[in-house]
Amino acid sequence: MAQNYQPIENYGVIGDLNTIALVGLNGSIDFMCFPNFDSPSIFASLLDYEKGGSFTICPHLHDFNTKQLYLPDTNVLLTRFLSEQGVSEITDFMPVEELYKGHILIRRVTCVRGEMKFSMQCRPRFNYARDKHQTISSNNHILFKSEGEKPLHILLKSNVPLNKTDDDALAEFTLKEGEQANFILELTEEDAPSITNPEDFVDKNLYETINYWKDWISICNYNGRYTDIVNRSALILKLMTSFKYGSMVAAPTFSLPEWLGGERNWDYRYTWIRDASFTIYSLLSLGYTKEATKFIQWVEKQCQDIGHAGYLGLMYKLDGTVDLKEETLSHFEGYKGTGPVRIGNAAYDQLQLDIYGELMDAVYLYNKYGEPISYDFWLALGKQIDWLCDNWNQPDEGIWEVRGGRQKFLYSRFMCWVALERIIRIGESRPFPYPQKWKEVRDEIYTSIWKNFWNEEKQCFVQFEGSDSVDAATLLMPLIRFINSKDPKWLSTLKAIEEDLVSDSLVYRYRPDKSAPDGLKGEEGTFSMCTFWYVECLSRSGQLQKARLYFEKMLGYANHLGLYAEMLGFKGEHLGNFPQAFTHLGLISAALNLDKQLNDQRNQDISSSV
Repeated sequence: MAQNYQPIENYGVIGDLNTIALVGLNGSIDFMCFPNFDSPSIFASLLDYEKGGSFTICPHLHDFNTKQLYLPDTNVLLTRFLSEQGVSEITDFMPVEELYKGHILIRRVTCVRGEMKFSMQCRPRFNYARDKHQTISSNNHILFKSEGEKPLHILLKSNVPLNKTDDDALAEFTLKEGEQANFILELTEEDAPSITNPEDFVDKNLYETINYWKDWISICNYNGRYTDIVNRSALILKLMTSFKYGSMVAAPTFSLPEWLGGERNWDYRYTWIRDASFTIYSLLSLGYTKEATKFIQWVEKQCQDIGHAGYLGLMYKLDGTVDLKEETLSHFEGYKGTGPVRIGNAAYDQLQLDIYGELMDAVYLYNKYGEPISYDFWLALGKQIDWLCDNWNQPDEGIWEVRGGRQKFLYSRFMCWVALERIIRIGESRPFPYPQKWKEVRDEIYTSIWKNFWNEEKQCFVQFEGSDSVDAATLLMPLIRFINSKDPKWLSTLKAIEEDLVSDSLVYRYRPDKSAPDGLKGEEGTFSMCTFWYVECLSRSGQLQKARLYFEKMLGYANHLGLYAEMLGFKGEHLGNFPQAFTHLGLISAALNLDKQLNDQRNQDISSSV
């Protein structure tokens, strides 16, 4: 039943740089893949309330309010229950990989005022609820042992009595003011608990985790108008980054629907090459060169490992492999009954020519603002560019990964131009040798875009060759410096995008009924990332006050913790996978640009008044 599901925006996230857990306002962990982002789920009641599994802690209260917040500048989450009877809170966190070499989830329940009775229920369901498990109770801890092909052992330890019932662990306990109950869930290879004193262990790791996040955010060099939301976006992006590999997931969830009752439900627990340039730009802009370096090293490995030119994948698992076969979990009903629930992603073997542009833009930014790239990396990139020179004019599936047939998409074309333009810049700055052909093809692509994608009747650049519809991805044309932000043809294109795709401050990525067929049924919400692109286009085109208004209105659509899912529905509800890295990357870029433009305007006003 739909009423059993919380709104997507009712969740906060915690993580350890290996995986993320979604914690609801009601105190329930309803989603977690374990031990890694792309591991099978152990809690997935967000996708099937009955079968998915959850880890719930709740007070025995009939009339109460809940509040949720992060401890400032950390990813330590507090969920508070407030009533006339008393006040309690759950502190949820995961010690990060750099501090603790285990995979562990910690939940501390504290009675702040009064006296309260609580219930705890831990219901793991292994391998997307496909594997059975044993539940073994011993010495105040409970061991869950899955029986699948890849068995997993998870141990629950607490300082309150735990009871076993069928497949689950339960606890009923009462806390007086100042008392605490600790619950520690850890991956283990042994049947015996590794933690002998839960209270001391939680104390030590709580303070170390708080200090870790505060130290990390102190590196951020941004201190402008939007510091709080930029810092929160940075903290969320860090949470979605693999400590082991340096790659970042597009989102830590799978199959949260882009529209209730539709079929646009995808698995985002992978790393897209497309995200590379946006990630590198944001990390370097905020001062996180260490993270940028690890990401570029991961990207470099993909170029070296693909065998030969033309085999650059558009997405990879965190470890760089491409075992992404898509399948449907038919036993899950889906969020609020919206199926199918998919894992894996069949788009991995699509042709998306734009990824070469995003790759080269990321390398260009890193080479300029980070560290010089190696000659071996340059040679590997050159092979990709040579292939692109011969194949840039093919139709492809494009940035939105359509499943209705290939087209010659505008976005793919101007990102092919970016690929050549950026690698030529790198070659001239180092200097590395490169063939004259690269310049010739770069200019050929540039000319073809102006010739084949400008619609004279509509006075705009169109989505694909021969089309008369617009696409929000076109908003990147001035941002990647293909066209000047104040060029008359760009301003008329921006106007066409506003008329067709913009609803107040919110932006649809395209209109399924007017655009290239995407092969899918159902509608979708506005695309939050595109709103931030739109804001940046407005500010760069001289519409600064409008940009500021729309940006600050968009901030109001964040959830109570400053997080965004992929899309927004008609009622402002969050849709799609959550939280989405691309949206937070777009927010950071828009905030930095808007802040700079506002500062420049203020300085001009001061100068003119002197």
